[in-house]
Amino acid sequence: MAANMMVKVPVREQDPKVRATNFKEVCLGYNKEEAEAEAARCLNCKNPRCVQGCPVSIDIPGFIQKVKESDVKGAYDVISLSSALPAVCGRVCPQESQCEGVCVRGIKGEAVSIGKLERYVADTAREMGIKPSTDAAPKGKKVAIIGSGPSGLTCAGDLARMGYDVTIFEALHKAGGVLVYGIPEFRLPKDAVVEKEIENVKALGVKIETDCVIGKSTTVDALMEEEGFDAVFIGSGAGLPKFMHIPGEQAMGVFSANEYLTRSNLMKAFSDDSRTPIMKPKKAVIVGGGNVAMDAARTALRLGAETHIVYRRSEEELPARREEVLHAKEEGIIFNLLTNPVEIHADEKGWVKGITCLRMELGEPDASGRRSPVEIPGSEFYIECDAVIMSLGTSPNPLIASTTKGLDINRRKCIVANEDNGQTSKEGVFAGGDAVTGAATVILAMGAGKAAAKGIDEYLSGKA
Repeated sequence: MAANMMVKVPVREQDPKVRATNFKEVCLGYNKEEAEAEAARCLNCKNPRCVQGCPVSIDIPGFIQKVKESDVKGAYDVISLSSALPAVCGRVCPQESQCEGVCVRGIKGEAVSIGKLERYVADTAREMGIKPSTDAAPKGKKVAIIGSGPSGLTCAGDLARMGYDVTIFEALHKAGGVLVYGIPEFRLPKDAVVEKEIENVKALGVKIETDCVIGKSTTVDALMEEEGFDAVFIGSGAGLPKFMHIPGEQAMGVFSANEYLTRSNLMKAFSDDSRTPIMKPKKAVIVGGGNVAMDAARTALRLGAETHIVYRRSEEELPARREEVLHAKEEGIIFNLLTNPVEIHADEKGWVKGITCLRMELGEPDASGRRSPVEIPGSEFYIECDAVIMSLGTSPNPLIASTTKGLDINRRKCIVANEDNGQTSKEGVFAGGDAVTGAATVILAMGAGKAAAKGIDEYLSGKA
């Protein structure tokens, strides 16, 4: 296949009308011919800005060069030096604002499809049975990782490659954190992708203990003082949902996006043979404009609902990835922009029957640089619905901080940690990802896990 050097090789996807009725993966990825044609567009820059734009500093030109040479194992080995989760990142990482956002090819044309090439390498390596490996000598030191999400898995994988004895403690019955409970099957297949990536981390020697709630089952202090762990990394994420606190929010049929997605993603409630109940609304309103809001809306749509996204700013300010917004529109999601809910209404039995909203207009920029939404007086209107799903962000669960001596948190209830190495106020305890920053992206959590692994190695090496 000859590539047009100015334009990306198109990626195959399910037809929108078909995929809106199933939970199969939307994007079908590149085949060998397509991947090598897209790789040929890479300029192999001497000063690769794409690497600087990657939170885990993958040698992007290096792995793409291996794709050009039809050397999938070589490409996978290059990526594995920096990333423990390439098949995940190739699917959900916001490349357009990171590596692809600074790609030199994108100055006069379209950036190289770095994410789709990473996915191709990871998927093809899996099909070929290729796994990461380590030959590091054992260091004789134990590290506990709290949470098996992207930051925890990354930190664990890097430490295992260095020779540390690593154990991950996961609160849920299944490892993966947000990768299994938060991101829908149609964006990130669990059995075919997430579980295989976790198996690769375990192949490095990492042990995973599930159903272990740190703060209840045991504590950070006990891990260090009684169980002999030399260091602890807290990567417990941010799973505590936020609400608007508007009238009627306690009605039945109001959900957090976290709960709704967890029921569907982790518990497979969308499947006919699942025993986990999930509401299949006739008309759902999702409040919010981020990736989680898109995920919740597209899930409700697949469960049979006419689905509306209500967001108080304009489309330009939507924080969700452009690709996710486009997919949602293609599937028939209705966007009510510059709209803010003010009251939820319930019927005589206490179930949601509708929501009152106000029209908004954009005023002056706020502290984040975005123009602040301002209510338009007298613009109230009513949307009839039987479900409201709140997707307003999340914050860390305070359980770990409240049961750990000497661990500082900030006013947002996030753990305070050094951004360069993850060190917290408590000696030997490191933290990263959403537990420190609040809800963010998978790749930023991975970057924090990577930085903490380096910090832990430096800390424990200094103790030798």
